[in-house]
Amino acid sequence: MSGILRELLCVSEKAANIARACRQQEALFQLLIEEKKEGEKNKKFAVDFKTLADVLVQEVIKQNMENKFPGLGKKIFGEESNEFTNDLGEKIIMRLCPTEEETVDLLNKVLNGNKLASEALAKVVHQDVVFSDPALDAIEINIPQDTLGVWVDPIDSTYQYIKGSADIKSNQGIFPSGLQCVTILIGVCDIQTGVPLMGVINQPFVSQDLNTLRWKGQCYWGLSYMGTNIHSFLPPVSTRNSSETQSQVTQNPSSEAECSHPFSAVISTSEKETIKAALSRVCGERIFRAAGAGYKSLCVVLGLVDIYIFSEDTTFKWDSCAAHAILRAMGGGMVDLKECLERNPNSGLDLPQLVYHVGNRGAAGVDQWANKGGLIAYRSKKQLETFLSLLLRHLAPVDAHT
Repeated sequence: MSGILRELLCVSEKAANIARACRQQEALFQLLIEEKKEGEKNKKFAVDFKTLADVLVQEVIKQNMENKFPGLGKKIFGEESNEFTNDLGEKIIMRLCPTEEETVDLLNKVLNGNKLASEALAKVVHQDVVFSDPALDAIEINIPQDTLGVWVDPIDSTYQYIKGSADIKSNQGIFPSGLQCVTILIGVCDIQTGVPLMGVINQPFVSQDLNTLRWKGQCYWGLSYMGTNIHSFLPPVSTRNSSETQSQVTQNPSSEAECSHPFSAVISTSEKETIKAALSRVCGERIFRAAGAGYKSLCVVLGLVDIYIFSEDTTFKWDSCAAHAILRAMGGGMVDLKECLERNPNSGLDLPQLVYHVGNRGAAGVDQWANKGGLIAYRSKKQLETFLSLLLRHLAPVDAHT
């Protein structure tokens, strides 16, 4: 089991290398964009893109995992179709070939004969990656492989990836937009219960060398199974928040603002006004906007905020499974917002955790895997219960039942 997680870490790093390689040259990058077809579109965006980087990453993950763990490749589910149409109208199925030369030939067809670009990409795709973490090496857990399913979002926040902004300033450690919001998400669930068991979040663009303009990334993981909970080392919040913000909190922890607004939250720029209004009463000015569902979830994992809340139905199983597994390993989780608002807190029922094994009845295309009731990501169950009671108090009664 930990062998699978180790391999997922390696393959996420290979995926990050592909994502970085595809961004090195703007001229090359323009070749890699193809608009998504109707059934694959996320209705949140008027224009949604499929990049070759997306598809390459997804296929590399599938093929690598299948090679190491036969049978698992067929249980890897993702957002991307691997079919491309080139300028000649040829339909090409993108896959990882056994040799670098064969991958060059296939990429050459997709890229309309651009051999330099095809060779550069194929080299990265076939490059071996070694990734280790002492915390993970110290454990050995076995779970039957046939009970596992894998959700992959090869490049989350595709819009930010395509836009490629490298000079966005963070707000108390949280980036509202830019390449820092791009993540590679791999979540493993139990296909019988839908419970998330393992998660990997790779952030390919964390810091840029101003001399070489090369990017370095960071990888986070978590495992939660049968009472064993372990996750990657997280630097203390003080090293991630700005020193000014941290010193204010440290020197004056019982300030009036902290007492009256004990929570911080990250939200989407498209969040509904009713939710934003209620949140402002719960969190005051400690509400942050950021791009990418994966990145917003990561902000909770890293302790930059207490809560990630999203009331719409435009996140999907591949967006949430990885972070959900990591948060479970930390004592937190990810719940259905609509069900939380309709739930009687005195009923004694468990919180409505998101599950990953069944689709939405009657839905088609990507919508069958949407998180229909919205979501809340959190690090502490006790904190979540308090947050929900405050949120409900400030939401109009009609909002709790729509």
